Amino acid sequence: MKISASGLLDELKALTIEHIRYAENFLREPDDKLNSRISDKSWSVLECLEHLNLYGKFYIPEISRRISSSKTSPASVFKSGILGNYFAESMLPKEKLNKMKTFKSMDPINSRLDKEVVEEFIKQQYQLIELLEKAKDINLNTVKTGISISKLIKLKLGDTFRFIIHHNQRHIRQAQNVFMNF
Repeated sequence: MKISASGLLDELKALTIEHIRYAENFLREPDDKLNSRISDKSWSVLECLEHLNLYGKFYIPEISRRISSSKTSPASVFKSGILGNYFAESMLPKEKLNKMKTFKSMDPINSRLDKEVVEEFIKQQYQLIELLEKAKDINLNTVKTGISISKLIKLKLGDTFRFIIHHNQRHIRQAQNVFMNF
């Protein structure tokens, strides 16, 4: 995939703003409703967001460090890597969400949560927007980030942003589906 670097960052920023707006609606709902599950093995709205918060705790500092230490100049075009594109595309929500196995450390099932989870999610999304803005001044192709599942694999920064924001989109959709059932 090839795309204008600034166009990609703008598109990802717009999606992140949508995620914030949607999450803000949850602040008006009772905790009991946000903790309700469709089944014993499914996640509640708050568990969906807590899952994203757990990933954010890894990726936001990782991206921030990589951007801060970068001495690159921005490239006008972002060209996705094979592995990065695969990861990012696999996170996009489908018509019927395909289930994926979650790492135990990132699985919030059976957690009793409150709206602090929503507030943390919103805070992390604003941090992500700041990082997307800072990324306009560096090369999304040459700056690489580690990933949460392996220290051996590095992705292009542009692909890391795509992966995180598509992953957010996927679980926001999941939270919407849960919420609409109650």
